[in-house]
Amino acid sequence: MSWREIAAEEIGGSALRETVLYLLMNVPGLPPIAQAIHIAAVAVVMGSAFFVGLRQLGLAVGSQDPNEVISRLMPFMWWSLPVLVVSGVLFVIARPDRYFFNPIVDIKVICIGVVVVSALVIHAPTRNHSDFWTRSRLHRTGSVVASACLILALLGIILAGRWIAYVDYIYW
Repeated sequence: MSWREIAAEEIGGSALRETVLYLLMNVPGLPPIAQAIHIAAVAVVMGSAFFVGLRQLGLAVGSQDPNEVISRLMPFMWWSLPVLVVSGVLFVIARPDRYFFNPIVDIKVICIGVVVVSALVIHAPTRNHSDFWTRSRLHRTGSVVASACLILALLGIILAGRWIAYVDYIYW
């Protein structure tokens, strides 16, 4: 048995899944509320990360200091990620087979990892040195590479997020 089969079977037969399904079916409005919270958190992460990435690439608000943009917007992304995890896990628990056996989920998870690593690469150095990304040409090049990875991975998450639902109709 693969880890996916084991995970799907364990979650599928768990009391936690029964509780989540009970809540989703019996708490009026819970599914759309949870989805709305998830989508709002997606908007915060996407908005803050896209803007930081675009600023680092020189494609947005050139009049603002890039390090100021990072220090102002990245905390919004970091605080929204746990909300995304909790709201996303709710739906994974409710339908484990849909997520563990869907190849598009793998793409989304990889893109999420790239976003987190890229955002850390962009944000972490500025916490101790506010001028880090403007110090040298090498630092600027690193910023451009990390920002390009960040933006491409964010686009991958958007596309994969939509395709997760459509793959159900294509393959199953």
